[in-house]
Amino acid sequence: MKRINFLLAAMLLSFSLLAQERSGNEYRTLFGNRQHGANGGYGAFSMGFGRIDDTDAFFGGMKGGWVVDHSLTIGLAGYGFMNNFDVNMSPGSVSRHLTGGYGGLLIEPIIAPFSPIHLTVPIILGAGGIAQVDQYYYSDYYYEPVVRDASAYFVVQPGLELELNIVRFMRFAAGASYRFTSDIAIDGVSDKALNGFMGHFTLKFGKF
Repeated sequence: MKRINFLLAAMLLSFSLLAQERSGNEYRTLFGNRQHGANGGYGAFSMGFGRIDDTDAFFGGMKGGWVVDHSLTIGLAGYGFMNNFDVNMSPGSVSRHLTGGYGGLLIEPIIAPFSPIHLTVPIILGAGGIAQVDQYYYSDYYYEPVVRDASAYFVVQPGLELELNIVRFMRFAAGASYRFTSDIAIDGVSDKALNGFMGHFTLKFGKF
């Protein structure tokens, strides 16, 4: 509950600061200043690590959208994930993991966007699916996945990121988010297995 309260407090603070930050007419980066326009957009690649069903999980995602007045992004975002990964499986062995993805609407307030280092508050509202997979390894280069069970769910994922304006068309962000999902229904797996924190970093390219 303390972690959830912290995220909610951070989001409220960000909206307050966003309403106050409207000074200057230069866009500052780590390598100089530029005049800025009105609106823009970006596409981004993201990687993250967290835990699913009490085991380590890898996340890979993409997001992008329309940047309104440099201070609010409205767009789409999605992540794929897999837990319990092992790159050293031997022939004849079997591994079991959870894999899937989710995506939906992205709402991302940007606090002090003209500062070279600032904050963003990405929020994903959407849905996804998760599957339990047995993976049979027959050789070093051949394996067969078998889906044992699957479930759909809804997701809300608020986050907080520290973002750097590297150059005019590129930004780097690092931060954390928390997934709240509806209950999943997979035999032998907790219905709250997807709820949890994720640390991630993102590279954004576009007009900000």
